[in-house]
Amino acid sequence: MKNESPLILVSNDDGVTAKGINELIRMLRPLGEVVVMAPDSPRSGAACSLTSKSPVHYALYHREEGLTVYACSGTPVDCVKLAMHDALPRRPDVVIGGINHGDNSAVNVHYSGTMGVVLEGCMKGVPSIGFSLCDHDPDADFAPLTAYVQGITKEVLRHGLSGGVCLNVNFPLTPSFRGVKVCRQTRGGWHNEWADCPHPYKTHYYWLTGSFQSDDEGEDSDVWALNNGYVAITPVKIDVTAYEMMEQMKDWNLDI
Repeated sequence: MKNESPLILVSNDDGVTAKGINELIRMLRPLGEVVVMAPDSPRSGAACSLTSKSPVHYALYHREEGLTVYACSGTPVDCVKLAMHDALPRRPDVVIGGINHGDNSAVNVHYSGTMGVVLEGCMKGVPSIGFSLCDHDPDADFAPLTAYVQGITKEVLRHGLSGGVCLNVNFPLTPSFRGVKVCRQTRGGWHNEWADCPHPYKTHYYWLTGSFQSDDEGEDSDVWALNNGYVAITPVKIDVTAYEMMEQMKDWNLDI
C-alpha cells in the first residue's frame, strides 16, 4: 500500500548489541517502521558468507511500536535472507547495514560483513546502503552521523537506486565533516597480514593483522575523501564482469 510508512530492514556484522547498530536504529526510527535481524554475536569479516553446514535460528530480542529486533545465529547475509523469507511483514523498501565500527573503504568492501548485508539486499532487488565509521572503539561517538544517515536514507527512499547498484557510505573520524563526496573505490591492498606467534611445542599459530596500503592518490577516491574530512559515498555494482577483458579475449586462441 502506497500510504504505508517505509519498511526498513537493518542488519550488521558487529552483532545485535553493538552501539553502532543501536545508534543506527535511533536515527532511522523517524523515517519508518524498522525491523532488525542481526547476528547474536560479532561476525566481522564475514563478507557474503553463508551458513550451510548447521541450522540457523533466530529469536525475538526486543519489540516496541515501530521497532522489532531479532537476534540470529547466522552470518549477516543469513540475517537478510532469513528476515526476507520469514520475519518481515512485506518486502522492505530499503536494506541498511551498519553502522560499522571501522571503515569499509577501498578493497575492504570485499571483506565486510556490513557490506555483505548491503550486497545481499541489492541482489534481492531492494535499494541498499551500508554505513561505516572510521572508529573501532566500541563506545564510538555516532552522533555527528545522524543528519547524514537520515538524509542519505531519505534520498534513497525518494529516488531509489539503479538495478544492481548499492551504496557504500564511510564517515571519517572527525568531530564534523567538510561535506559529502561521491567517490570511486581506492586502489590498494593489505600487507603484512599475519602475526607469527611461537608455540612451546613448535606448532606455530597466526593472528590476522596487517596494514592497508593505498596505491592511489586520486582526489576522486574514497580513502582520499576520508583522509580529508569528507563523507565518502561509493556506488557499488553487483556485476563484477570485466567487460573490457571480454573484448581483449576475443583475439585469444581458445579453440583448444
